[in-house]
This record gives sequence, structure tokens and C-alpha cells, in this order.
Amino acid sequence: SETAMVCFGNMFIQLPKSKTKEMIQKDQEQLDEEINQLRKELRVKVNRLYEAQGKPELRGFNLNPMTPEEMKAIHQILEG
Repeated sequence: SETAMVCFGNMFIQLPKSKTKEMIQKDQEQLDEEINQLRKELRVKVNRLYEAQGKPELRGFNLNPMTPEEMKAIHQILEG
């Protein structure tokens, strides 16, 4: 099978492409989870800040970003 050069810190290591792809996918899943967790925490923190300032809670702030599938569907609709 083919191999790919992968950079770890300041080293390049040659790994099979299938293993490299698997590692990248796992990293992306972990990053997506961390991003979603940070978004949830940010909502709570912003609400606390507004409450402390005596301002009303933000409306529409609890919206969730569209998934890649939803974005693809929107693009297909817009393109005709």
C-alpha cells in the first residue's frame, strides 16, 4: 500500500495512508467534540454576563450551526 509522510512536532514519519487517514479522522472527531463543548460553555458564560449586567438574555443565541449535510442541501437548492 502507499505511504504518506506525517509531521509529528519536528519529525516526519512515513505511515500507511490508511493509518494516516484514520488518525486524521479521529483527531477531527475529537476537535469537533471540543468545539461543541466550548460553544455550549460560551452560551452559559454569555448568559451569566448579561444577567450580571442586568440585561435581558440574548435571543437566538441558542441556535446550533448547520451540519455539513444541511449546508450541502442548501447549496443544492440555491444552485437549482
